[in-house]
Amino acid sequence: NLKVVAKGTPGFSGADLANLVNEAALLAARRSKRIVTRMEFEDARDKILMGPERKSLLMTDEEKKMTAYHEAGHALVSLNMPGSVPIHKATIIPRGRALGMVQSLPERDQISQSYEEMIAQLAMAMGGRVAEEIIFGNRNVTSGASGDIQMATKLARAMVTQLGFSPILGRMAYSDPNADMWHSPKIAEETQKVVDAEIKRLVEEGYHTAKKIIVKKRKDLDTLANGLLEYETLSGEEIQDLLEGKIPTREF
Repeated sequence: NLKVVAKGTPGFSGADLANLVNEAALLAARRSKRIVTRMEFEDARDKILMGPERKSLLMTDEEKKMTAYHEAGHALVSLNMPGSVPIHKATIIPRGRALGMVQSLPERDQISQSYEEMIAQLAMAMGGRVAEEIIFGNRNVTSGASGDIQMATKLARAMVTQLGFSPILGRMAYSDPNADMWHSPKIAEETQKVVDAEIKRLVEEGYHTAKKIIVKKRKDLDTLANGLLEYETLSGEEIQDLLEGKIPTREF
C-alpha cells in the first residue's frame, strides 16, 4: 500500500525515496522474496533513519520486559493526549543507540507546532519512565529514559525562553537559538531562577499527566507491553487492534 509508505515518509526528498525503494528491494532479495512487501519498506526506512538492527546485542528476558513496558508507556500516553501525533509504530528491536522506540509521524509535513502539541510531547516523553516506576518500582528504574528527559527539558526550555509560553515570564525571548554560548543574551540571576523553575514546572507537569494516564489505563499498559514482547514490533493499527481485543493480522 503506497499510501502507508507515503504516510511513513513525510519530509523525504525524491532522492530519499529512491534510496528507500533500493534498500527495500535489497532486503526482499536477501529474504528470497519475489515481491517487495510493506515489511521491507518498514525495515528499510528504519535502517535509513535509525541505523541497522543491533542483532549482536543480547538482551535478557528482564531487559526485554523493561523495554516493552517503557515503550508501552510512551505509546499509551500518546494515545490518550489531545494534540499527539499519530503513532506509526512501536518496537523493542534495538537500533542504533536505542533499545526500542515509539515512532510518531505526522500525516503531512509540519511547519509549526501548537502549544497543545508540545504539551502532549512532554507527557509522552515522560511515559516511559512512569511505566518503569509503576511496574518495577522507583529503585529499579533504568537509564533508558535519559534521552527522553533530555528531549523534554530541551523542549520545555524552548517553550519558556524562545516561544513565550510561560505565564510568569511572558511573551519575551530569553535566549537566541542561533547564538553561541559567548554571545547569548545576558539574563539576570533572579530571572534565570524563574526560567529554571518554569522549565522544571513544564517537565513535572508532563510527568504527572503521564502518571495519571498510565495509572488509569494500567490494563492497557499490560496489553501493549505483552503485545510488544510477543510481536517485537507493532504498527499503529496493530496497537489499536490489541486495545480493542483483536489479534493483529500480519502481512508477509
